[in-house]
Amino acid sequence: MHSQPSYPSLSTQQPSALRQDAASGLHYRVLQADTASAPQLLLLLLHGVGGNEGQLAALGQQLDTRVRVVLVQAPLQFGPGQFGWFQVSFGAQGPSINPAQAEASRQQLQRLVASLQVECGLDASQTVIAGFSQGGIMSAGVALTSSQLVGGFGLLSGRILPEIAPLLAAPQDLATLAGFISHGEFDDKLPLAWAEKAHQWLDELGVPHQLQRYPAGHQLTAAMVQDFCRWLAARWLH
Repeated sequence: MHSQPSYPSLSTQQPSALRQDAASGLHYRVLQADTASAPQLLLLLLHGVGGNEGQLAALGQQLDTRVRVVLVQAPLQFGPGQFGWFQVSFGAQGPSINPAQAEASRQQLQRLVASLQVECGLDASQTVIAGFSQGGIMSAGVALTSSQLVGGFGLLSGRILPEIAPLLAAPQDLATLAGFISHGEFDDKLPLAWAEKAHQWLDELGVPHQLQRYPAGHQLTAAMVQDFCRWLAARWLH
């Protein structure tokens, strides 16, 4: 359920060797900056099901060295170089997930965010979590249930799991978030209706966000990436 990015990288930053976070058990790579200056923003990028931590490296390379980009590998391995955050099947009623796996992954990501913030010396207001497809699902899940941990999230060709409803943060905390939703109008894996449902739910929750639609399928296009990076820079990089 993942598509390879269709855009070039601009930065010379290269992914580090694979690291493991002791608190969460998750593996990740960091885009190595050419400068030793302290980062202004921590950005965690989460890949889709069947992908791996390298899937969104080109997106991270669109950003300048003020952003500490962390490419996270999902905990479940489904094949060589293929990982996921939870098992999912698609039927007539739409996607059906393994909720226990999704919840375990959400909790692991919470611990990873906290560890990386200590390492980088950045707080929640300087932290964004974003992802493609299932990675976007997890990003929204972490942000909406742990708004004390992050300041923003990117839902790129994903959806919001209804299973997180009992875990949502308090309204006053949700109001501090900023969300970015991008979705292809011709997405045949997660149809556009999922993005519209997410948009409506975020409106009801009082979460500031924007929804961008594109003439694309289940993929990350250059336009999607450009708009996400502009949104990120406008809010966090001045």
